[in-house]
Amino acid sequence: MTAKKLIAANWKMNGSLALVEAVTQQLTSLSSSVDVLICPPATLLAHFPVSQHYSLGAQNLSEHSGGAYTGELSAALVIEAGASYVLVGHSERRQYFAETDELVCLKMQQAVSAGLTPVLCIGETLTERQQENTEQVIAKQLAAVYASHPELLAKSVIAYEPVWAIGTGESATPEQAQTTHAFIRRQLAQFDSAVAAKVRILYGGSVNAANCQALFTQADIDGALVGGASLKPAEFMQICQSAKE
Repeated sequence: MTAKKLIAANWKMNGSLALVEAVTQQLTSLSSSVDVLICPPATLLAHFPVSQHYSLGAQNLSEHSGGAYTGELSAALVIEAGASYVLVGHSERRQYFAETDELVCLKMQQAVSAGLTPVLCIGETLTERQQENTEQVIAKQLAAVYASHPELLAKSVIAYEPVWAIGTGESATPEQAQTTHAFIRRQLAQFDSAVAAKVRILYGGSVNAANCQALFTQADIDGALVGGASLKPAEFMQICQSAKE
């Protein structure tokens, strides 16, 4: 497990200038013993003041570096807007926008080549879990990126987000999450054992102030990808404080 945890906020298609101000004010008192990442809608990125208390990330990027792709954002564009991270392969992108493993791999390459740190999102659906296919699904999603490009792993963050726990109020138990995180780290070791021991693996799936502490005590959980609770400044601050060393 890495020494310093990373708490990432995914605002999804939510947020406002008022929320930017409220969250940044909360985070000014946070110690440097935890890393914080905020992924707002792209239109809000440039409205965050530069701060040592958090980094910024985009929620998506194009697999193309530029050109006639109306509505898309290249890695260079999100960097210019202030982002240093980007979410790649979020389950909602896979489900609602038909993003394939192959497309996710192309986006990972774009992110790393431009100097962004990709947060690769992986996870199984409820049906896949009920069929006891969790490990097969995760292994396939990881292999799609790292089997052919193991060099990307050193520049990555991994976020395990069981699809059945996203926005449902249901969260994996700390023990369930730890079991899957340990499996992920073993899979990553096939691509680069030294890097796998250090790469940060976040848990995402209805993380809140009430359940985060138990999750953070697990050996292979290096932080969280927080959805709904990240839109509540005081609660998000509580989660960040729970992750302190």
